[in-house]
Amino acid sequence: MTRFARSQAARLSLALLTLSISTALHAQSAPAPTASDWGGIGLLQTPTARMADEGELAFTASHTSPYSRYNMVLQPLPWLEGAFRYVSVANRRYGPEWLSGTQNYKDKSIDVKVRLLEESHWIPELAVGFRDLGGTGLFSSEYLVASKRMGPFDASAGLATGYIGNRGDFRNPLAAIDDRFETRPRAQGTGTLNSDGMFRGPVGIFGGVAYQTPWQPLQLKLEYDGNDYKHEPQGNNQRQRSPFNVGASYVVSKNVHLHLGWERGDLAMFGITLRTNLAQASSMAKVLDPMPVPLRQHSAASELNVADSPSRVDEPFDWSGLASQLEQNAGLRVQRISQRGAEVIVTGEQRRFYYPAQGVGRMARILDVELPDDVKWFTVQNTRLGVPIVETSIERKPFVDYVEHNIDLPALAGHIEMAPPAIQRSQTLYKAPLRRFDGGFNISYQQSLGGPDGFVLFQVAGTYSANVYFTRNLWLSGTASYNAYNNYDKFRYDAPSRLPRVRTNVRRYMTTEDLTMPNLQLTGTRRLSRDWYGMVYAGLLESMYAGAGGEVLYRPLNERWAVGVEANWVKQRDFDQRFSFRDYSVATGHVSFYYMWGDERRIVTAVSAGRYLAKDWGATMAISRAFDNGVTMGAYATKTDVSSYQFGEGSFDKGIYLSVPFDFLLPRSTRARANFLWNPLYRDGGARLGRAYGLYQTTSERDPEFFFDNLAPLTK
Repeated sequence: MTRFARSQAARLSLALLTLSISTALHAQSAPAPTASDWGGIGLLQTPTARMADEGELAFTASHTSPYSRYNMVLQPLPWLEGAFRYVSVANRRYGPEWLSGTQNYKDKSIDVKVRLLEESHWIPELAVGFRDLGGTGLFSSEYLVASKRMGPFDASAGLATGYIGNRGDFRNPLAAIDDRFETRPRAQGTGTLNSDGMFRGPVGIFGGVAYQTPWQPLQLKLEYDGNDYKHEPQGNNQRQRSPFNVGASYVVSKNVHLHLGWERGDLAMFGITLRTNLAQASSMAKVLDPMPVPLRQHSAASELNVADSPSRVDEPFDWSGLASQLEQNAGLRVQRISQRGAEVIVTGEQRRFYYPAQGVGRMARILDVELPDDVKWFTVQNTRLGVPIVETSIERKPFVDYVEHNIDLPALAGHIEMAPPAIQRSQTLYKAPLRRFDGGFNISYQQSLGGPDGFVLFQVAGTYSANVYFTRNLWLSGTASYNAYNNYDKFRYDAPSRLPRVRTNVRRYMTTEDLTMPNLQLTGTRRLSRDWYGMVYAGLLESMYAGAGGEVLYRPLNERWAVGVEANWVKQRDFDQRFSFRDYSVATGHVSFYYMWGDERRIVTAVSAGRYLAKDWGATMAISRAFDNGVTMGAYATKTDVSSYQFGEGSFDKGIYLSVPFDFLLPRSTRARANFLWNPLYRDGGARLGRAYGLYQTTSERDPEFFFDNLAPLTK
């Protein structure tokens, strides 16, 4: 064989080998994003540029001596990851033994990661992140990281200042701009925004690779740690035999992942992740709901265009029975039934179905059976707290055609209208008697996390709540609560305060009496005009305050914005939560502006400015992601004219909240929601009055997008 031929053969062999390797690499799927020891998507100790699926909620617990980390991670947007955590430090005590006993020190922190670039054929995914952004700052760090997939491998490399890059591989290039970037100030552990130390100090290199094995549940990880553990917070330095960490993530199920690792060259890591995707959540089968009413068989001749039977709307008719059927099957507590030409309007409050379209569909089925064919439109006028919110009208024939599969859902949507409640004259066919009383027993749970007395302090109480109605929009409501069980014998710590103690006496409110009355108030509501709503209230407004106040809201239908004003005068209640008071009163109130951003993804912002309970002036900003199915993920922050020194640990009020419809979880339809709020500290600055009712939430059905985004349940 000639030299040329051998050369050609060698080239061909190399090409075939390259093609074979490439084919083998791409035959296996790329590694799925998995949690790091710190909860966010990453390798072990270090983050990657990857993100979880939009709407994901994950809880990760991990242990690498001496640290145990308990993380909750939210993915409200495809490009935004948020997390908060508690770190338990096994070899440090929380406080003096008389207060904390042997409880380990608990550190609180908040993380944010933002994707800057999506991965393409040549460009890696790029993200910037902040660890311990709004906590004590003991583990604070800032980083820039890139990730690139290559077949079953996902490689990442990044640069970090602060904790993640504590090895300090090279001088901070920003020091060329300002000498301050040369060194990083020591964390004070006060819960500030840590802005003084951001991007300061030496830069450390970190990175690694994740490998998706041929066995789909198993993923392997190799990592180069940017921290040498020689600058640990609280002087708690650790030995590191090797900067390389290895680990594995095993998928037990789509909701459970297990993690194992070998870190610092001589330490085992154990972790578990519980995850779900709230954006993709749907209601479970409603086996306890009544079945929808079947449609009436219409004569082929009429096709709902001419009456094929005498009109019964003007004839004697059991309207009370119809109202009862609408409540039992459609969840609609009827107040009035009226007629306007060929349209029948049912005024009432939807009390069962979370998705408004489902209640409208069930109402339309019942009216189709009961009313003559010369009624062409069915309308429900939804009320909340005794005031009309919105009218939703559905044309009868297209609705029947859709149920009988003659047209599709988009075609039906063109025959549904939403409008402000009309003030036009209509003929009253039925007026329901006022129900003067309703009430019921319930169980309540409240807790305090991360305090020096104990990591979890909680109370389980039995409650009875009742309403007495004088008119439909004037009523007395109240709640009595009896402590069933708690561990408040450990609750001894009152946080220090340099402000009036408007919230930090929480321990005394929770431990003084077993039988309490958290709320007893008189409330009146009114629709002031087409788009204006008003509310007044007086009494025991919440567990710590009593007084009087009012709210006015302007919220135009089909608009993304609203504006409201609320003003209150309140007096501090005594610790027994009954009818005695303390010597502190304040006038408090806020002007609030609400705006909904985006078409594909809805972001709701609320900015409120005014006077707070400690007589401080400032503003609160809340930002939340509202998913189509009703799930909400959000965060808020409040800053007032109170200095960080006066405020104390935490520097300013902040928190993360999550709201999920209970309809996902129960075998019977319900409008109730599960609400979770994580507020790292009780402090007096930026504290607002807790009110039983708010007009913006009350008028939420003035958002037609939620109705049409969830139109599918119309026939359920």
